[in-house]
Amino acid sequence: MTEPTLRVMLVDDHALVREGIRHVLAGTPGVEVVAEASDGEMALELARDARPDVVVLDLSLPGAGGLEVTTRLRDLLPAVRVLILSVHDHQEYVVGAVRAGAQGYLRKDTSPSELRAALRAVAQGESYFSPPVARHLSAALRGDPPADDAGTRLARLTPREREVLGGIAAGETSRAIAARLGLSPRTVETYRENLARKLDIKTVAGLTRFAVEAGLVEEG
Repeated sequence: MTEPTLRVMLVDDHALVREGIRHVLAGTPGVEVVAEASDGEMALELARDARPDVVVLDLSLPGAGGLEVTTRLRDLLPAVRVLILSVHDHQEYVVGAVRAGAQGYLRKDTSPSELRAALRAVAQGESYFSPPVARHLSAALRGDPPADDAGTRLARLTPREREVLGGIAAGETSRAIAARLGLSPRTVETYRENLARKLDIKTVAGLTRFAVEAGLVEEG
């Protein structure tokens, strides 16, 4: 008896990334990409009609972020499986994704074969984490505290907070950051307040120095 087709939805705000994943999956028997979305709200809207089995989801999205989308997807479609595919693999992101309901987590430098394997695994009700991600998850479960350097402090920020920090370090105004990320200026101001509180840095110059030390931006 032929196995049912695995219905996959791609959610990433970069068209080239979605095209690359679609190309990888195009030659995979029994897998069909049934929908694509470039932001969180679009993903939730399309998922209602497309009814995917697995959603391959980026964390950094305009509007509703990946963690919020994961939570809302599980409420909307309880049977859906979420596979995170992100450049962010720090402990806080991995743990946050699992808590939100994701069944798998891959870095964007993963191989095509690992992506296919992860899709099959989560579709069958299993969990799948690439080795670097699994190490972060294991460390979190053991309660291992990371070293308190700039890179670790940066890892404590959400993907959206990192994007706002990058804009601040690049000299962008709150209005410019809001326009680029599809947010309201007031929301950006809230992110700025969160950054100042989380990093204990109160000035733009201090935030900029931190972003350079953490490797988020290059020193100008």
